[in-house]
Amino acid sequence: MAALLAELVAIPTENPPGNNYPACADLLENRFRQCGLECERLEAGDSKEGTSDSPVSLIANYGRGGQVLYFHGHYDVVPAQSREQFRPSRKDHFLFGRGACDMKGGIVAMLYAILALKECGAELDGRLALTLVPDEETGGERGSAWLAAQGRLGRGGIGMLLAEPTSGVVWNANRGAISLRVRVLGKSAHVGLQHQGENAFERMIRVVERLQELKREVERRSTNFNIGADQARQSILMLGGQSGGGANFNVVPQECWFTIDRRINPEEDLAEEKAKLIATLERCQREGIPLEWEIPQEGRSSACREEEPLGEALARSVSAVTGEAPRFEMCPGLLEIRFYAARGVPAYAYGPGLLSVAHGPNEYVDLRKVIDCAAVYARTAMEIFKQ
Repeated sequence: MAALLAELVAIPTENPPGNNYPACADLLENRFRQCGLECERLEAGDSKEGTSDSPVSLIANYGRGGQVLYFHGHYDVVPAQSREQFRPSRKDHFLFGRGACDMKGGIVAMLYAILALKECGAELDGRLALTLVPDEETGGERGSAWLAAQGRLGRGGIGMLLAEPTSGVVWNANRGAISLRVRVLGKSAHVGLQHQGENAFERMIRVVERLQELKREVERRSTNFNIGADQARQSILMLGGQSGGGANFNVVPQECWFTIDRRINPEEDLAEEKAKLIATLERCQREGIPLEWEIPQEGRSSACREEEPLGEALARSVSAVTGEAPRFEMCPGLLEIRFYAARGVPAYAYGPGLLSVAHGPNEYVDLRKVIDCAAVYARTAMEIFKQ
């Protein structure tokens, strides 16, 4: 398991832009076939700007029957802080490297759960479908969203387990997200002749002030779902995660831009909250501020009851393997359980790794947790197919 994880970490599947997808898919597909698993390869088509690599999704199957329990994971990773992160290293029980935690360690756990069932000769009254996708880190457009549009995601599903790093809890809900990139326009001029220019930066400040009014209203709301820290209950509108503009310190800026990241609690409506953001920007336009925007990411919130048969089976399996009953919580971010929940398929995230180290410079996973999760997934599958 550690050797396979190290091989996966060594492939820099950074997204954006979406590099080395075929290489990682080839490694996984070859391993599936070596293990005697049927595997289907699906390609979304054109590559994304900035990369020549086409997006590849894989569906590996074990068992027979109309009922399907989906194991789900993504093999893309966020960009590394240094190239050293793609040289996996091991210290005692810990494997370090970009993607070890989020979420190639979870992929390995799910594969070995299936291999454990296969080796034990477990008879399942249904089929396990290990679905691995790219592009999750940028919203899933050429991965899960594309599969859903093709009618290939969640077909015949009685449940879905997602191997994200959940820090020992079960995520049964997630926030929705709307991400915008706003571009404010001006007119360039030499600083000594600034009266001939139109300052895009100063115009941008006026736009941000309008959005701060909305931010104050939004962040007075809170969710009723369990979440790790009480201060994380509030709905979110973050301004300026990225920003930039201007040509030089002595030039009136012709263009400035910034991002908006709106995270929506399950109790809120995506369309309504999106409309409020757009209305604020349109108000700025009516006030004479030239601006334009694009929406690079949009995803719905979702929620599943803890009391679904799959949720209860997962909780019992976690208790059996770890000795502790898991807490059910809402993920503070966006999750691909939403694609399955939209089809009425109960979906939960539980995986090895700590959310606090995912995306960080010292990302790692505890291999003992990878083994535990493999056991949890296998036990859950056995129980759900006996019901």
